[in-house]
Amino acid sequence: MHTLKLTQIGNSIGLILPKEVLARLKLEKGDTVFITETPEGYVITPHDVEFEAQMKVAREVMKKRRAVLRELAK
Repeated sequence: MHTLKLTQIGNSIGLILPKEVLARLKLEKGDTVFITETPEGYVITPHDVEFEAQMKVAREVMKKRRAVLRELAK
């Protein structure tokens, strides 16, 4: 567990993430992170959780309807 303090960054307030957190999330300067509210609190991830859920459904549909999609692609 890491305790982080909010800090002034220009006219904004920000968090400085420790190097080990950046490495674990595979993040670099300029990358985008997503903050999602959950019943347990907030989660910071390097990917969009809602988009991932939508893609999971899309993959399932594409798998089930592979023949139809092949015909449409012609």
